[in-house]
Amino acid sequence: MDFNNVFRGLSISASGLMAERVRMGLIAQNLAHAHDTNRGDGTPYRRQMAAFETILEGEIHGGVRISEVVDDEDTPFIQRHMPGHPDANEDGIVTLPNVNPTFEMIDLMTAARAYEANLQAVQMSVKMAEQAFELGR
Repeated sequence: MDFNNVFRGLSISASGLMAERVRMGLIAQNLAHAHDTNRGDGTPYRRQMAAFETILEGEIHGGVRISEVVDDEDTPFIQRHMPGHPDANEDGIVTLPNVNPTFEMIDLMTAARAYEANLQAVQMSVKMAEQAFELGR
């Protein structure tokens, strides 16, 4: 019996668990900074996203990982008229982060479902490995 094949599925699912955990952390960070109008340099917080890539080499051939964390440059900042705000310009306009809490919550639910699916795959891989070991006795 080739034990590498037995644990290959476990490794692939574990890589998915780690990637989704990072994704959920970024979503939590986006939600935490949803009202951060000044990052210290006068610009508002910019939403961050995880870029996934397939692992095509090594032990986890076919797994997934986060290749980089990128700023969302496509979604524009939100402009609001708030004359009393400390970061308002001379017209009373405040530039708010490009974080949409509703979208972030939907993204979080999607990441949680993907995490759960990978967790179920890990549990099934463990059960199959246990059964293989029992058969090998």
